[in-house]
Order: sequence, then C-alpha cells, then structure tokens
Amino acid sequence: MMNKVDCKEWKEYVLENLFQFVNSKAYHNKDIQKISNEGINYITRSKFNNGLSCKVVIKDNYIINPAGTISFGAENADFFYQDDEYITGNKMYYIDTRHLSKNICLFLKSILQSKFTKNFSFSDGMIPERIKKETILLPSIKNKDGSYAPDWQYMEKYIDNVKQIVEQKFDKIKQIKEDKNVINSQQWAYFHLYDMFDIDMGSKLDKIKMKMDNPQIDFVGRANKEQGVTAKVNIIENIPPYKAGNLTLALGGAYLGSCFIQRNDFYTSQNVIVLKPKTNMSFKVKQFLSTTIFVESQLHYKAFIDELNPHIKTDFEFKLPVDTGGNPDWKYMEDYISIIETKVKRTIKSLYQR
Repeated sequence: MMNKVDCKEWKEYVLENLFQFVNSKAYHNKDIQKISNEGINYITRSKFNNGLSCKVVIKDNYIINPAGTISFGAENADFFYQDDEYITGNKMYYIDTRHLSKNICLFLKSILQSKFTKNFSFSDGMIPERIKKETILLPSIKNKDGSYAPDWQYMEKYIDNVKQIVEQKFDKIKQIKEDKNVINSQQWAYFHLYDMFDIDMGSKLDKIKMKMDNPQIDFVGRANKEQGVTAKVNIIENIPPYKAGNLTLALGGAYLGSCFIQRNDFYTSQNVIVLKPKTNMSFKVKQFLSTTIFVESQLHYKAFIDELNPHIKTDFEFKLPVDTGGNPDWKYMEDYISIIETKVKRTIKSLYQR
C-alpha cells in the first residue's frame, strides 16, 4: 500500500494547458424554485456540503453544467467534484475534467485546495483569470522523447489506497464503545446574542492595506480556518487591537456564522464582529457558545441572501441548555465539552493504532 505520496517525479504544469475553465451561468434566488427531492443540484459559494445549497426544479431555459467537473467560487476559494449535473449561483466556475475519472479528480481537488485555498480570502476573488496561468505540481511519467506528462494512473491508484485506509479507520471508530451522552433538547431555551455579549462591530480594516513588515497582531477575516486568522500584521498607531479571549463572528459571505475564540490580540476585517463576554466564561463554555452560534447561523441565515448584518443586534437568537430556573446551564456546557474532548482523544488514539 502507498502510505505517502511519492514526490520523486513531480513536475509543474500550467493549469490552462491541462484544463478548460468555464464561467458558469448565474442563477439567483428569484430564478429558482426549491424542491425537497428530485430536481437538479444548485451549487453556490459555500464551503459546506460540496457547495450544495439545495435541489431545484429543472427549467427548460437552464444552462446545465455537466457532471464530472470541479466547481469553485470566487469568494470561498474551495473546489468540489460534482458527481451530478448542476446549476450555480453567482460568481461560480468549473474546470472541465469530464475526461478524467472521479478518483483522479479527487486527487486534483486536493492539489488545487493546497495550492490556492490558503492564498485567497473572501476579498481576493479567485476567478479563472487569476489562477489558470498558475502552475501546479503533479506526479509525472517520462515520455520517450524526454518530456513529461501527468501520471494519471498513479493518481487513480493513490486515491484507491486512501479510500481503503479511510474505510479501515471508520471501522475502528465504530468499534469504540462509549456512552452516547445525548444532549437533552427538552431543556433548552433561546437567548439573544446581546444577553451574553457586548457586540462590537470590529476594526473594519482591509487586509490589503495592512503593513506586514513587523507583524505582531493577528488579522481576523471571513475565513473558517486558523480561528479566522488570515494574516499577521503590524500594530496600527491609535487603533488598539482587541484582546485575546474575545470571540469573532463572520456576518456574511461563504463562511457566514464562523465563530472563533481568539488566542492572541487581534484586528478584524469588514463584516467580522467582536463578541465580548459580559460575564466570566471558561474556555470550554466559549467553545460551546461558538458552536451553537455557528449552527444557528447556518440553519436560519443564507450567505449573500439573508446574512447576519441586520439581525445581529436585534433578533438573532440561539439555543442554550438551561437549569431548572431557566438560566443558562454553564456547568452542563462545561461538562459536555469535556466529554467531547475525551471522545476525540480516544478516537484519535484509535486511529493511530494499527
């Protein structure tokens, strides 16, 4: 079995020399009719659920994108392999990979993610013109004339191997015997965000204008990795950074609702607010709250359609477990996160056992 990628014969290829990039026809909310099943996939600028927003009724005038292609959006900078035909929302594109197998496309998706996703934030706009002349490294075979070509067979076999390993790991996880510790949803109540936090609208800075020659402060943007930190920047005179331990919340975009506890002092970009706890909260309680805030955002609000901006200081509510007096049950939250930590540690330990 291949346990690691063999990097001995990897060569650079210009993307546009390998693939055709296609601008997908944009269909907005007014153009679609949602349906619970059947229909066609509606792919948008989201990093979740393979970019799938919903199923919609197929209309005769739709320009349908082919299955077997890799979709991506301008702002979310994530790539997804599409098994089925689909239409898209605004600022969506696809790479025509119909001539390649699904396994090879999954390998390519990982390469593209590694190359581009970390280098493009919401404000950068990852459009085809900005990436198609870029190069990617691919495993290669040498032709008789001394030139190189992508080793598609290697990619196929590598993904097959990965799938086998994943199946084995899942089997190990299923074998872990633990108490379920299900949350009792009957003892929950809604609370406003302003009940728990002072809501600060953030620094509202543009990363592109920030100096980075003496980086000391985290810069938090609308991102879903590294606690939303997209850069390390200089301190700005007369603009004090926010203190570590506060939470940040992305109000819109592909990562709407992303809520993180900040480890270091920080500034924020546009549409990222700061939540300052009104009471002394433990780290585990903050973890619980940030998760419930994210879940509520994803369930009831929509990127680019109905974002959090007009709701955050007025009617945004989220559920919390409560005690017999109807107050937030802080101990329950603390204990529940402790249980999750224990489960995760046991699962990781199991995964590393051969």
